[in-house]
Amino acid sequence: MSTLELNAELYKNLGIIAEDETMFAKVVKYVRNLAKKMQEDPTRMTKEEFFARVDEAREEIRQGKGIVMLPNETLDEFLNRVG
Repeated sequence: MSTLELNAELYKNLGIIAEDETMFAKVVKYVRNLAKKMQEDPTRMTKEEFFARVDEAREEIRQGKGIVMLPNETLDEFLNRVG
């Protein structure tokens, strides 16, 4: 579904729910909690922030600062070595 379709579906259903004040209050509370969780998520970043980190990592690799996995090294072994 596109954002436009999702938006239309949301407003259509909110119109139905809005007739019941108790149900509408529950929806508002749920949405508020979702928004709060999104704002508190430390892993959440904008597209610009993500690509800035990618550019930074590429520059570090270009400078020889990158850490790579060795041939035949498992992920556990790699994480133990660099951690």
